[in-house]
Amino acid sequence: MTVETATIKAQALFDQLGPKAIAAAARRAAEAESAGHAEEATLWRRIEEICKELRGNRES
Repeated sequence: MTVETATIKAQALFDQLGPKAIAAAARRAAEAESAGHAEEATLWRRIEEICKELRGNRES
């Protein structure tokens, strides 16, 4: 899967769930890792990172 496709998927997930998309992507990555699907897990980790970027910096 290309970076562009991961970005589109991350944007759609973030639009749907907001900041909760980060946890959702992390959960999907963990599920894929547990099932032995390394490539799928890598994709979900990439989506998780993109969602973090979409959230932006957290101010304190």
